[in-house]
Amino acid sequence: MRIVLANEGPRIEAEAIGTRPLGGVETAVALLARALAARGHELHLHFEGEATALPDRADLVIAVRVPRLFRQLTRGRRVLWLHNPARYLRKPRHAWPLLLARPTLVTLGDYHASTVPGWLPGPRAQIPLAVAPPFDAAAPERAPPPPVAIFTSNPLRGLDRLAELWPRLGAGELHAYSGAATYEGDARLADRAAPILERATAAGVRVFPPVARGLLRDKLLEARCMLYLGDEGETFCLALAEAQAVGLPCVVMNRGSVAERLVDGVTGIVARDEDQFVEAARRLLTDDAAWLAMHRAALARGTGPGWDDIAARFEALA
Repeated sequence: MRIVLANEGPRIEAEAIGTRPLGGVETAVALLARALAARGHELHLHFEGEATALPDRADLVIAVRVPRLFRQLTRGRRVLWLHNPARYLRKPRHAWPLLLARPTLVTLGDYHASTVPGWLPGPRAQIPLAVAPPFDAAAPERAPPPPVAIFTSNPLRGLDRLAELWPRLGAGELHAYSGAATYEGDARLADRAAPILERATAAGVRVFPPVARGLLRDKLLEARCMLYLGDEGETFCLALAEAQAVGLPCVVMNRGSVAERLVDGVTGIVARDEDQFVEAARRLLTDDAAWLAMHRAALARGTGPGWDDIAARFEALA
C-alpha cells in the first residue's frame, strides 16, 4: 500500500524518542510512521516547510491536525488525524479546506469525538494512541514504595491547582517532571509555565525538568501514584497511559479524556470533586493494601494496543 503521512512539523525520527523529552503528537507521528514502514508499506513523509517529492496518487493520505495540509498532498483516500480538541475545525481557515477534502476524521476516544462539530461531513473513526518504548514492555510487580506522588503533564494543565491542594494531603512528597522542554523549548510556553513552576515549588512540590522516556519510566516505577486533576485539552493523555502501563495507580478528576485512561476504583480513582481527590490521593499514599490491589490491577490490564495494532487500524481506512 502507498501511504502519505504529513505533519506541519517538526520532523522527529522514531530513534529520537528515547533520547529526549518529546510531546505526544510528535511521538505519535514518529511511531506510526515506523509501524507503517515495518508493515511493508511504501511510506512517504511530508513535513510542512520541507521540499518533498510525493507520488501523484496514494492509497491513503494522512494529514495530522491541520486540514490545509491536504492542499499540498497527493490524491487518495484522505484521513485527518486529530489530536487536539476539535472545536477549532469550525473556524473558516480550517473548515473550508476540510469541506473540500472531506477526509475521514480520526479521533482518539469518546471525549475527543465529542469535541468534533456535528455539522462537519465525512466518516468518523476512533483510533487510540499506543504508548512509546520503553513503556510497551511489561513492568514488574513491586512492593508498596515510599509515599511519593508524581505529575508528568504540561504544567499549564492544572499543576498550579494541584500544588495548592497538595498541603492538604499531609503525607509524602509530590514530584513534578514538567516544563517547556517537552515542547521543543517553546518560548511562549516557557514564559507561561515559569510562574506556575515557581508557585508549585513554593507550595512544597519538588519540580524537575522533563526527562527522556527511559528515565521517566524509572521515575514512575519509583513513585506511589500519579495525581492529575485533568484538563479539557486532554484528548488522550499519554502521561496517564504510561503510568498505568507500569502499574502506577492514578487519581484524576473527570475532565477531558483522563478518566478514559483508567478503571475507576480498580486501577485508580476518578474523583467527583477536589475533596474526594485529596482523600483518594491520601489513601493511595498511606494504605498499602489499597495501593497493592490497584497496582496489580493496572499491571493485569497490560500496556494496551501496540503501534503495529494502531497502524493496522489506519490501513483499514484505505
